[in-house]
Amino acid sequence: MGGKPVVLRERAQQDIDGAVEHYLTEAGQAVAPNLIDALQDTCCRIGERPASGSPRYAHELDIPGRRVLPAEKFPYLVSYVDGEMNINVWHVLHGARGIPAWMRGPT
Repeated sequence: MGGKPVVLRERAQQDIDGAVEHYLTEAGQAVAPNLIDALQDTCCRIGERPASGSPRYAHELDIPGRRVLPAEKFPYLVSYVDGEMNINVWHVLHGARGIPAWMRGPT
């Protein structure tokens, strides 16, 4: 498999850590690893096909190149920008949150 390297920005890693902690607390240790696997699979898909994510929030937020792709079987969206050398994942957000407002926050 080819594709670009996917780099998690600090905020994205914090988002993932919070999501894993939530699943460990609320759903137990059997579910949290599945979330991690789903997010890793999503990042692999992004690396292989960067244009596959939706540009919807890029238009709403006026952030050129921003795309989101949902994780399979979990209500999380991976927000990223396809750069020249790699793909930067900026956020990993629960789909029920106010996504545009959340993305405007610190990166």
